[in-house]
Amino acid sequence: MGQYFTNDNSLVSEVRKTFAQILEYNFTFFTDNGVFSKNGVDFGSRLLLESIPLSEVGDSLLDVGCGYGVLGIVLNKVLGVKVTMCDVNRRALGLCNKNIAENRCTDCQIVESNCYDNISLKYSTIITNPPIRAGKVIVYKILKEAKYHLKPGGKLFFVIRKEQGAKSIISDMKEIYNVEVLERKKGFFIIKCTF
Repeated sequence: MGQYFTNDNSLVSEVRKTFAQILEYNFTFFTDNGVFSKNGVDFGSRLLLESIPLSEVGDSLLDVGCGYGVLGIVLNKVLGVKVTMCDVNRRALGLCNKNIAENRCTDCQIVESNCYDNISLKYSTIITNPPIRAGKVIVYKILKEAKYHLKPGGKLFFVIRKEQGAKSIISDMKEIYNVEVLERKKGFFIIKCTF
């Protein structure tokens, strides 16, 4: 079985349409095999979107490990914020493009990038539901290196589960950022890091 953080061209494509209501808006998302949460918006992403203070997002957003685009698309639609979405998975990026069009989003850019390798700008906000199955090294790279891509006073928002090491990750992030736990629910932690 292919992993969502790789490009597995041997995986049979079965594109499906899913629907979600988030922040009082209706969304349609195309998903497929080989991408994260192929059956629809996952609980962690939904909780992240419902927990962050929307007034703090600012004028530019980077969605790292965007998958088929849930976080970036929702915030673009709700806030009108300029969004860049990046992922290493080309199938996910293809779906992301389709979902941008389907949800009539504007001012969205897609970049194929392993973490921040092809990201050169700085953003008001970085948001991520990090790819836990890619391993601790990748997750920490996404979280720690966010500081190089944030504007002064910029914020990193992410979701992590208790059994995925939430408490140790929070502790480690305190060495770099001002850290605040915004929400705890069903073992999921929503974290805000200010740089």
